[in-house]
Amino acid sequence: MPGIGATKIANRTSIEPTQNRGSPMDAKPATTDFPIVCVGGSAGGLDAYTRLLRHLPNDMGVAIVIVNHLRTVATHLHEILPSATTMPVELITERLLIRPNQVFIIPAQRDLHVFNGEFRLKPISKPRGWPDVITVFLRSLTQNWGGQLIAVIVSGYDGDGAEALCGIKDVGGITIAQALDTAAQPDMPASAIASGCIDFVLSPEAIAHKIVSIARGDASGGGSVAAEAPQP
Repeated sequence: MPGIGATKIANRTSIEPTQNRGSPMDAKPATTDFPIVCVGGSAGGLDAYTRLLRHLPNDMGVAIVIVNHLRTVATHLHEILPSATTMPVELITERLLIRPNQVFIIPAQRDLHVFNGEFRLKPISKPRGWPDVITVFLRSLTQNWGGQLIAVIVSGYDGDGAEALCGIKDVGGITIAQALDTAAQPDMPASAIASGCIDFVLSPEAIAHKIVSIARGDASGGGSVAAEAPQP
């Protein structure tokens, strides 16, 4: 995608002070040029995650990050979702290296960031009310990731993630919302669509096909909402 690297490098900011980075000789080599797909959801999200993962191959060269906005309840997605994919599924820990062809799960009660090719966890910044962990993670990606960004919003309450979607598009990323008639709880994808910054509105199965196409360089986002029929 022309210009994405230059735009993101110009706008990139660190989540850590410069003096803590160390010298170039001390820095870990990290690759941040492969695509990341953030799949954000909550209530009803398990159905969407499962349907999506079942239709994704394990060799796309893409990292899948599932950001389920639980506030107080521990997640068990890393124990449930391996039955839906042949990709490794891992619960994110501090400084975990981000790798392609793997599924990563956010832990509960943490904000998620990326820095220097690793995940960074911080205390949740919004402990009361509806969490905004999807928004926080998407904004961190726009600032600190060099590869293609794909933001997917699926079933859930409230509108977490919607405020960061235009920022994803500003750096050349692609945004997708789950089709409302396929979502157990349509609030979250409806808020995403209402942002005016969604490229595609699709069923979970069709989202998977779109991700594969994008990863292979066969498709890109448009400038307005484009509803497409589910694919088998």
